[in-house]
Amino acid sequence: MNAKSSNLPDLPDGNYPDIFITANRESRELRGLVQPDAPAPDPVILFHPEFNAKLPSQLNPETVNLLEFIQGKLEAEIGNLNAPLRAVAERITNEVERICQNSDRIQNSGEVIPWKQALARHRIEKCLTYYRLGSHKGRVELHSTLSAMVYRHVSLLKDQLGFHGRLNLIDDFLQIYYIEVLKAFRRENQLLEDFTPRIRLELAEFMAFAEHYARRRIHLPGYGNQQLIILRAQSFARKQPSESVVDIELAMESARGDEEEGYGRSFVLKQLREQMVADMGEPTDSVLRGLVLNQLLDYLHDQGQQECVDYLVLKLQDMSVAEIDAILNLTPRQRDYLQQRFKYHVEKFSCSHGWKLVHQWLGADLEDNLGLSSQRWQFFISSLSVDQRQLLELKRGQMGDRAIAKVMNCTLKQIQSRWYKVLELAWQVRNQAQNRSPIEK
Repeated sequence: MNAKSSNLPDLPDGNYPDIFITANRESRELRGLVQPDAPAPDPVILFHPEFNAKLPSQLNPETVNLLEFIQGKLEAEIGNLNAPLRAVAERITNEVERICQNSDRIQNSGEVIPWKQALARHRIEKCLTYYRLGSHKGRVELHSTLSAMVYRHVSLLKDQLGFHGRLNLIDDFLQIYYIEVLKAFRRENQLLEDFTPRIRLELAEFMAFAEHYARRRIHLPGYGNQQLIILRAQSFARKQPSESVVDIELAMESARGDEEEGYGRSFVLKQLREQMVADMGEPTDSVLRGLVLNQLLDYLHDQGQQECVDYLVLKLQDMSVAEIDAILNLTPRQRDYLQQRFKYHVEKFSCSHGWKLVHQWLGADLEDNLGLSSQRWQFFISSLSVDQRQLLELKRGQMGDRAIAKVMNCTLKQIQSRWYKVLELAWQVRNQAQNRSPIEK
């Protein structure tokens, strides 16, 4: 969506329900994140001190070029260069500079400037994604993303929580997490202690930061590394002070996010169908099942496929073909057509809109090498083209599709199509002996 054509204002787009709800003072500040009549904050306190202390002529030329590049991208989307926009550009510039400076791998690569540009594009795209969504949809998207990341870790297996109980626990955990993120955002950007994002662009920047912060990897001696939000969720599940598991200050030293660690058409249908109609034994599976079904139903609704929604609901009840035909008043020919249409949309959802959640549910996400053993993973990698390997590395680095498209110099649709083929190939490697389409069973 082109922001200029839609003339999106740099203001909140309405009053929306809060996802930050808790009784303490920090949360009361967050409840007021979006105030339609709130005056813009004093631009002096928004600008990063590193930039305030220096005139443009005193900054490193590379830093000036990077800042101008980021400002240009933001201005092209939002339409005007104002104080908050410049402040956001400066904070993104400072973060990119810090990441590249602290990364030995980037410094030794001999391609520091391309790395800076790629990281800047990634940060900009994530911020603008939340900006385009607006306050309400952006918060829902962030909440959904973080919920999917912690659902396996927010409670102990022995607790045997049901679906709704686990979701309530996730909400409680994320309330604490949002407060911690706001503190970290202020600290890392050297903002005043009472700074709160109040306009649409600032809120988008904060939500993007909250997602990046969650993905930061904390290195634990003898235990490899783990994402920050997962460590926090595990600590929350054990009802222990978070400091006993991971010192939040480690996150400051681990400024490198995942994005710097790496710069068959029916691929999940069989497992998807089996798990949808199976009796789930573990509460984590039950939570994932609910999340996948909710997203799939929303997707079908958005596509105007009400008949597919009805068909899915009946299939989930494990009804026979005759029962479904009778309830939906279908002839055999109409049923065959509906099945093919349903199959197409489930495949499309599994390979595009819902691929992350579906793969997490099936235990085959990117962190698990798409469900492949070490030997099959090496075979899979060797079978990829150079472009496919680059795409896989960028995906593993948590880079967004738009940013990847710019790095690989192709369109967004081409990236999505190529990723679809990579996932399909992984499915074929994982299931070489299985050739039947599961929907046809």
